[in-house]
Amino acid sequence: MRSAATTPEAYLEQLPADRRAALAAVRNVILANLPNGFEESMASGLIVYGVASQRIATPNAQALWYVALAAQKNYNSLYLMSVYGNKDHERRLRDAFAKAGKKLDMGKSCIRFHEADELPLHVIGELIASVSVEKWIAIFEASRRKPTKRGNA
Repeated sequence: MRSAATTPEAYLEQLPADRRAALAAVRNVILANLPNGFEESMASGLIVYGVASQRIATPNAQALWYVALAAQKNYNSLYLMSVYGNKDHERRLRDAFAKAGKKLDMGKSCIRFHEADELPLHVIGELIASVSVEKWIAIFEASRRKPTKRGNA
């Protein structure tokens, strides 16, 4: 479900009450744990938490996404970009779901859910809090560097 909302509040207001409640609960966890330097905005029809484009040059001249939140057609999505690029974060997330007896429905960085109580919110908050904006920029910049060629010397 793509939204034309220009603010996270407007985005949430347009949702049915049950979807609004689920996303609002996850949003509260994100906002409570988001390190300084990340900002909340709307992009591509999602609520996005990222590094302002003025701080770093991104290919699309938008914020460098760190976390995103959206209501899709049949489920809600929480995008944790650090889980995609960090095996320790992925392991911690998988372990938290298993320990809580919850089913993890995840793509590369997208966790699909219907209700907020399907998520181990305390661990999600810890993962979000664990990467500073400076570290996230460094991870992004390292991923953009071309590997050096190693010739036969």
